Amino acid sequence: MLIGIDANEANLTAQRVGVNQYAFELLEALYASKTKHKFVIYLKNPPRNDLPAEKENWHYRVIPFPKLWTQTRLPFDLFFHKPRPDVFFSMTHYAPRIAPMPSVVAIMDLGFLQTPEQFTSRDFNQLKHWTGYSVRQAKKVIAISEHTKKDIMREYHKPPQDITVTYLAYDKKLFKPASKIVNEATHRLVHGEVKPYILFLGSLRPSKNIEGLIRAFAKLSLSELPVGTQLVIAGKKAWLYEQIFQLTRDLKLEGKVVFTGFVEESEKPVLMSQAAAFVMPSFYEGFGIPVLEAMACGTPVVVSNIASLPEVAGDAGIYVDPYDIDSIGRGIMEAIGPERSRRVNKGLKRVKLFSWAKTAQLTLACLETATPNH
Repeated sequence: MLIGIDANEANLTAQRVGVNQYAFELLEALYASKTKHKFVIYLKNPPRNDLPAEKENWHYRVIPFPKLWTQTRLPFDLFFHKPRPDVFFSMTHYAPRIAPMPSVVAIMDLGFLQTPEQFTSRDFNQLKHWTGYSVRQAKKVIAISEHTKKDIMREYHKPPQDITVTYLAYDKKLFKPASKIVNEATHRLVHGEVKPYILFLGSLRPSKNIEGLIRAFAKLSLSELPVGTQLVIAGKKAWLYEQIFQLTRDLKLEGKVVFTGFVEESEKPVLMSQAAAFVMPSFYEGFGIPVLEAMACGTPVVVSNIASLPEVAGDAGIYVDPYDIDSIGRGIMEAIGPERSRRVNKGLKRVKLFSWAKTAQLTLACLETATPNH
């Protein structure tokens, strides 16, 4: 079978998070899989140096086009260039508008439908309508969590048998408990002397509830946290992040709340390993790869009790109500309390259930079921 893949999300930047990270890691896992299938990877721009190299069953097809690539240029190529793929897989919400072969689309989450105010009208309408037609016309849909699957069934009335859940994973070679000796990277990230710190890692945007975390930290730092404890907020700016910095100033937490900006993959394991706790109190998550990474590094995780996060953390997670500041605070104190080592061991056991090889295997099985001969 010849599988066509829109892999532009993996090719956009070296600073991969979210769907960019999903696309890149899944590409590598498909590349490494022992399969008789052949792949043609469709891109707007030449492949970055870190994408898998071409080989006998793996080729890139670069078709530049300035605008509406998935609506115009890609469909034209799928109809008229030979050989045609037997199935076409879009690793993002947008599938080609029309195609002569069955399509499969991967959906991260539908959180945007709940928070249209976080987008410009143009961006929201495109995301809403393009995701809608992509899901409806797709032969099969891949969801990255059971929570996302339920949302797809509710919003688009897609039959459950046409939706495959493929959990995400983490880099097992990179993410493991790192040395407790203070690393230069951590020194630099926390701007000087390394103190006890609570860690958040993710894009800075409203859905991550970073403001709620800052308020909870501010309340705890008055009396309950060990003296000198910092809150380290790591991740690149996404959108509507100005109020996060303003809140830090309003609460006079400069020096106690440290913003690192984007963190390279190679620096994350030490940063996570040396954290007292990892906290992700999001209002919405399609999955939450950093939760897996933190558990793999031997750090207890505090996560929201909603959306997909309970599927990720399982019995290793400490669950909080993201809308309740006191609940977030109690979760942090539990994470750093006397039961910390038990939580660490549960996390290390939990992450063994996840691998990119398994994600690739389930993805291939879904693509196979989408073909007419199946």
